[in-house]
Amino acid sequence: MFDIVGKRNWFFALSLLITIPGLIFILLTPLSGGAAGIKFSIDYTGGTEWSIKFDNPNVTPDQVKAELVALGQPEATVTLTGSGYMDIRLSKLDLLAVAASPTPVPTLALTPSPSVAASPTAAPTTAPTASPTPAPTTSPAPSRSAAASAGASPSAAPSPSPAPSPTASPSPSPSPSPSPSPSPSPSPTEPPVVNNTQIPTSGDIGAIATDLQGKFGTFQQQSLSSIGAVVSSDLIQQAVVLILVGSLGILGWITIRFRDVKFGVTALVALLHDVIVVLGIFAILGTFFNVQVDGLFVTAMLTVIGFSVHDTIVVFDRIRENRARHAGEPFSEIVNHSLLQTFGRSITTSFTVVLTLTTLLLFGGSATQQFVLALLIGIISGTYSSIFNASPLLVVWHEWEDRRRGRLAAPPTRRRATA
Repeated sequence: MFDIVGKRNWFFALSLLITIPGLIFILLTPLSGGAAGIKFSIDYTGGTEWSIKFDNPNVTPDQVKAELVALGQPEATVTLTGSGYMDIRLSKLDLLAVAASPTPVPTLALTPSPSVAASPTAAPTTAPTASPTPAPTTSPAPSRSAAASAGASPSAAPSPSPAPSPTASPSPSPSPSPSPSPSPSPSPTEPPVVNNTQIPTSGDIGAIATDLQGKFGTFQQQSLSSIGAVVSSDLIQQAVVLILVGSLGILGWITIRFRDVKFGVTALVALLHDVIVVLGIFAILGTFFNVQVDGLFVTAMLTVIGFSVHDTIVVFDRIRENRARHAGEPFSEIVNHSLLQTFGRSITTSFTVVLTLTTLLLFGGSATQQFVLALLIGIISGTYSSIFNASPLLVVWHEWEDRRRGRLAAPPTRRRATA
């Protein structure tokens, strides 16, 4: 019978050998200012999203990626969608050259226009001044807007003055308020807005578009938008909150279910081991191969946490059953029996998931590559930590409590067989 618990120090050493380099590269992320360690995508750092479709169907995302790197965008990602468009993510570019206010400011007409109806205040201002006598010197000249609309003012009929002059004189009304109907039409030379379908021609993004057209031919633009720093900070806070809340919930539930805080804490330590392993490997890959952490990484981490705890609970539940069934046996032997009884189930379950994730990683395309890679690393690490870390840590804690309380029995002495 293989003694997993007896060789626990070897498994602990292997875990340290994996997690310590990962922790070093994780700490390098803030210390190096992002030059080393975890590489965050524009979901966290902000950037520019650009969706285009080349008229030449033979243009591949790898070719566009290589050209963007040559143009000074080493962190650019190019993903081919099902509709034939390429989703390009770049570092944050200045889009002011192609952006405009989505609601143009209306221009108010301060001078009366012949097409505008007479103001409601025209009647009281012209009626008192109109003279019943036909003397033309006492009647002020009516405004052109009042004369253009027939019957708009009651004082227009008794006025003996002939048709107004083509050059309209200003109205004698004391309230020079502007016309109530502003001109709603924007300027015909208004620049295109962000998230439009017009290809930019100026600024940094315009230079990139010109270069891509010169190398791969013309293309159609579906959208162009920018993600700011506020969105990225919200995503980071939500990721931290989700992981903390999930971990505390798992700790509380396992403690209540098994009525022992040791089960909850050791399961949480195994969970933390899996998180560090995944983050550490991505920090190493980001340093040497520029592998980025995108928005789906949080989903992958939560999935890994759930899978790891699920496997740990299966082993813990068998320990609880064997502890009641084999009362009086050393706790380390009970745990070792439980591990061997659930070993085949854990390996088989994890192996089927690993086969599926490996297929997705090789043939699933670049859109979900980082997501699948995080899941694959986390599933393997979760299976390892559930078997070789969580349960042996439970034995170490239990034996430490027994020694502290003086309840640990001396190891049994073997008697020699006598003839």
